[in-house]
Amino acid sequence: MSAEPDRRRYDSLRRATQARETRMEIARAARELFLSQGWAATTVREVARAAGVSVPTVYAAYGNKTGLTRALADAADLSADVPRMLEELESSAGDPGRQLAAMAAYDRRLFERAGDIITLVREAGRTEPELAVAYRDGRGQGDRTRELVFSSWPDGVLRGGLDVRSAVDVYAALCNIDVYTTLTAERGWSSERVEHWWGEALARQLLN
Repeated sequence: MSAEPDRRRYDSLRRATQARETRMEIARAARELFLSQGWAATTVREVARAAGVSVPTVYAAYGNKTGLTRALADAADLSADVPRMLEELESSAGDPGRQLAAMAAYDRRLFERAGDIITLVREAGRTEPELAVAYRDGRGQGDRTRELVFSSWPDGVLRGGLDVRSAVDVYAALCNIDVYTTLTAERGWSSERVEHWWGEALARQLLN
C-alpha cells in the first residue's frame, strides 16, 4: 500500500530536480549571452533558445530579464561562500588583522568567480532602475558587514582620526571590482597576490 505514495514522493523530487536544472541551464545561457553581446542587446527569446526551453518557461522561472539578472547577482554572493567568511570572522574575533584578511579573501573569491556579473549588473543598472537598486543593495550589504566588524573592535584599534564610517569608506576604496580588474587584467597580478596585498594594505591604512 505504500508503493503509490512512495512513487509520488520520488516523482515530486524528480520534478523539483528537473525544475532546478532547468533554472540553472537558463541562468547559464543568460550569463553567456549577457557577457558576449551585452545585457541590452540580449532578448528573452535568445536566452530561451540557447537554454533549449520555451520563452514562457523563462518567464515562469525568473519573471523577466531583469529578474533573471537579479538572480545571477544573488548567485554571485553564494559563489563567494559567505558562510566561510562568517566562520573566519568569528574564529578570528579579537584579531583585527585576521578579520581584515578574511574579508579581503571573500572579496577576492567574489570578484574572481563573479566579477563579470557584478560589472554586468552595474552597467545594466545605468538604464534599468531595478538593477541599479540591486547593485546598490549588494554594495550596501558589504558595507554593513564591515561596519559590524569594525564596530566590534575596542577603542584604539582604528588609526587615529578614523571612525567606523571612514574606515568602511577606506575599505571600499581599496577592495572593489575596479581595483581587482585593473591589477589582474591589466597588470598581470594573480588573484592570490591581490588578496595578499589587500590584507596588508588594509592593515596599514586602518589599524594603529
